[in-house]
Amino acid sequence: MEEVVTVGLDIAKSVFQVHGVDAEGVVVVQRKLARAKLIPFFEKLPPCLIGIEACATAHHWGRRLTKLGHEVKLMPPSYVKPYLKRQKNDAADAEAICEAVTRPSMRFVEVKSPEQQSELVIHRTRMTLMRHRIELSNTIRAHMAEFGLAAPIGRMGLQGLIEIVRDEADGGGDRGQPAGDRGSAGAPQRQDHASIRAPGGASGEGCGGPDFGGDVPAAGR
Repeated sequence: MEEVVTVGLDIAKSVFQVHGVDAEGVVVVQRKLARAKLIPFFEKLPPCLIGIEACATAHHWGRRLTKLGHEVKLMPPSYVKPYLKRQKNDAADAEAICEAVTRPSMRFVEVKSPEQQSELVIHRTRMTLMRHRIELSNTIRAHMAEFGLAAPIGRMGLQGLIEIVRDEADGGGDRGQPAGDRGSAGAPQRQDHASIRAPGGASGEGCGGPDFGGDVPAAGR
């Protein structure tokens, strides 16, 4: 077998596709590999250029293959797509990656370290929690509006609605302000159905409309 100089690697969760060519561009290897066989396969190859699309797990495999002495370059999938010559499948994708990684004008993505990826995980987790909190806040406001209760924008207004929900002595039904909170600035106010703004209004209040004004933490404003 001729020496492999460039490899296009189409990564996935369980099955990986390899497309390798020699210095003349002749296809030397084209095969599927199970996850457990990927590293042993590249351990047997001499140091070569490996192209991978910058998608899920790409940075992990980039680090693993770099430790074996290979030169790994990651590319945005949108930059690889123009080199796809036929119907999209694993073999065609690997071939396109192998072709794209040798282009002089190609732009590459730097392989991230575990520390860099850990910081990204923290930021993405925080954004997910913030999104879920806002969704839950809007759900509470929408449900309470159906009973004639609407609170001011912000955490204090939402807290007033939460206290009503927690009040076991509250008998239910349509009502206005809680007896002990009437007149307070942050207390929920009774609204007629016609006065509740529709989704997409200026404030985003009522009827399940988005409420991004006051329930977003200060760090996220």
